[in-house]
Amino acid sequence: MSSRRLVSRLELAAQRDASYWARRHTRDVLGAWGLVPERIDTVELCVSELVTNAVLITEATPEAPVSRISLTLIYMPGVLVVEVADGDLRPPIRKGNASPQAEGGRGLFIVENLSKEWGFFQPPTGGKVVWCVVGLG
Repeated sequence: MSSRRLVSRLELAAQRDASYWARRHTRDVLGAWGLVPERIDTVELCVSELVTNAVLITEATPEAPVSRISLTLIYMPGVLVVEVADGDLRPPIRKGNASPQAEGGRGLFIVENLSKEWGFFQPPTGGKVVWCVVGLG
């Protein structure tokens, strides 16, 4: 693994297949960066959940029939930061009581349990960025 900071960005249309492409990109990039498969699996699951949430919350409008989201992966020694940006201002809400059999509502719960920490911010350019930090040690 490198001792320097590495960054990868991917722009995606906010549509159903975005999670597939985000997972594939994550696996390819982290493999090239030399992460071990177990850590790649963990990061890939966090990416999948955050991108799925962004797709679900981002609505197309007549002015923008296809909304965009972006995925940023940031490697720093010992941690990997995942950032998913979308154009919606509403903060993410972790649903505390989603049952294990539920088809939805568990995404942020999963991210919270797999990462060291997670949160969101609203950049001055608009929208929001939901992020998580995955330990690599």
